[in-house]
Amino acid sequence: MNESRTPGNRRRFLRGMALGATGLTVSSLFNVRGLFAEQLTLTARQGEGPFYPDHLPLDTDNDLLTVNDGITPAVGQVTHLGGRIITASGEPIRNALVEIWQADNKGIYLHSNSNDEGTMDENFQGFGRFMTGSTGEYYFRTIRPVIYGNRTPHVHFALKIAGRETWTTQCYVRGEARNETDNLLNRIRDPQARETVIADFVPLEGSRIGELGARFDIVLGETPEA
Repeated sequence: MNESRTPGNRRRFLRGMALGATGLTVSSLFNVRGLFAEQLTLTARQGEGPFYPDHLPLDTDNDLLTVNDGITPAVGQVTHLGGRIITASGEPIRNALVEIWQADNKGIYLHSNSNDEGTMDENFQGFGRFMTGSTGEYYFRTIRPVIYGNRTPHVHFALKIAGRETWTTQCYVRGEARNETDNLLNRIRDPQARETVIADFVPLEGSRIGELGARFDIVLGETPEA
């Protein structure tokens, strides 16, 4: 993450949100769960897709709503997206680099081939990174994903962990009508596996601007090498 380009107070804000402030409003989403009695269902893996950024932004921190020191936020419904990277037995995976990327409020990705009919929201970062700590938790502040072409709203995820190849999937919004007809989502034939990539995006209690919170835990099938 380009924390060297981020003022100290903003850096502390971003780190604090991951571990504390979100708990004031969505503690049920981000609380660390207890011991697991059974093996967890592995999160379904999906392809990277064509629009992983072909030119990374200068700012790649976990706040996608502003770019560098900008004060004008991106257009869209503010969403606090977080969860844990864990093994099937519930053990946290630390030092996992979590990357997300998604289209802006107009359906345009941070990619030169995404859309030639408009320009991306200059205040939307479009891509972010977060390194997990000892609890395996990650956190991003972004916008609720929107429809892109014939795709249902989704956020792309990539995990980069020492000792294993890059792992990718997509996070979908529960209740979206287009989920029923989305070609890529419905390639996951097993209903239980499909559930692992669908998250509840719920209103944050007390938010005056209609913010959402979403918990998306990612369960991997093996502990990566140290």
